[in-house]
Amino acid sequence: MPWATTAPDAGLSGDRVVAAGSTARVLVAAAARALRGLDCADLGHPGPSSRSTVAAEPARRDAGRVTLTAAQAAGVDGERVARWIVGQYPRQRYPAVVLGSPHAAAVHLAVALGVPWLPAGFEMTAQWTHGAVDRPGAALDHGAAFAARVLAGNPDLHVRQVHCPASRGALAGTTLSLVARWRSLPVAYARFLADRLTRRSAVLLVGDGRGWPVSDSGPGHSFQLGSPASGLEPVDFHPDSPTLRQVLRAAGGTGAGWEPPPVTAARGSAEHGVEPGFTSALDQWTRTRGHELRQVGVPHPGVLSAATADLYRRWLRRAGKTGDRLVVECGRLLDPWQVVRAGLVPYWCENATRRSVDDVEWWLAGSEPFNSVDVLPESPGMRSPALAGLPQWLAVAAFGRRRRALDRTAARGYPVGPVATRRATEVLRGQPYDLPTPPPLGVGEALAGLHEAGASLGLAVS
Repeated sequence: MPWATTAPDAGLSGDRVVAAGSTARVLVAAAARALRGLDCADLGHPGPSSRSTVAAEPARRDAGRVTLTAAQAAGVDGERVARWIVGQYPRQRYPAVVLGSPHAAAVHLAVALGVPWLPAGFEMTAQWTHGAVDRPGAALDHGAAFAARVLAGNPDLHVRQVHCPASRGALAGTTLSLVARWRSLPVAYARFLADRLTRRSAVLLVGDGRGWPVSDSGPGHSFQLGSPASGLEPVDFHPDSPTLRQVLRAAGGTGAGWEPPPVTAARGSAEHGVEPGFTSALDQWTRTRGHELRQVGVPHPGVLSAATADLYRRWLRRAGKTGDRLVVECGRLLDPWQVVRAGLVPYWCENATRRSVDDVEWWLAGSEPFNSVDVLPESPGMRSPALAGLPQWLAVAAFGRRRRALDRTAARGYPVGPVATRRATEVLRGQPYDLPTPPPLGVGEALAGLHEAGASLGLAVS
């Protein structure tokens, strides 16, 4: 593909830049709606750029309609993306704000506090017209050229490229997955905080602490082969791995060109970690303006999900509600407003891997029983050796003493048939109302609850 010297689409809108169906995008939309007292009924199917398929050519044709082209790379503006994100929230004053890594439990925390959630980065998907799922070296070369054009106009970004056929299937050979992480506080975020926070409001930064082998490609660009979100381990992406061969066959590859780039950091921050520069800039901003910065370090997603679920249960019970109805969300199947409206306890699985479902099973086994358990398994759009089968999801629902519900619509096409985000809304709308909603959580109460519930699991609250 020729690389144009100018970008005819310079100044792309945030809506065009941020990958359709990416986790952070869906979470911002859900949080903004919840603060307006709205559910997610208008959030439809994610675009093909964020969903896997086993057929490479259909994936290539679909991806070409929604991904960024080489010429558009120079039109990416991180500040414009930040303005688009904060512009989705109601114009009012808030007692706090939650920022950081994309995690639905952080959004549920923000909704309980009655405050916005802002991501510390955003995902992009770029076209790779002549790509192949089993050519990570070629993916790195193509991604480095794309990243260089993005970084030329955005020196405050770090671009992490992720090549993971285990979580993206055939799309890993037709598109590039890039996570742009802010290395400083975007001006739009700083203005939003200055304009919308009340005096001495707290700023909560939630960081994904998972590590993964990383290859530094050049200034501002790094490459990651595989992902912790795949449910696999780094060793599973070694050329001799039987698991890798199975993954590549399912994604339409042969493995003949699988030559991993040299690793420069054996335990670097995984793709959704928060950049140190972002943390430092946020710390400086809060200090100079009299706000308090509190940080929550998350060793793996299940820890924050468990601690937040426990926090919600106590919050509901203090408001005179039962706190004995659980909804297990997965991926983009969530609706924070309907959770609050119905007085539910939310537990979020990052994805449908066995690891994620194991986490919720262990948590349920050690928790006071729930009368009702609803389970919303998100189909990843492909088959993988790391995925949980429907029997395991049914085992999660079986923890309910009276109601045990695995959503049939989500289960019908599992694991290859994607389901719209609004399906979660449809399911949760069927839950009985439990109004009025509890008074908003206080920041101190929330942090104390997270510490109490999560300290033994490795959750770091400081």
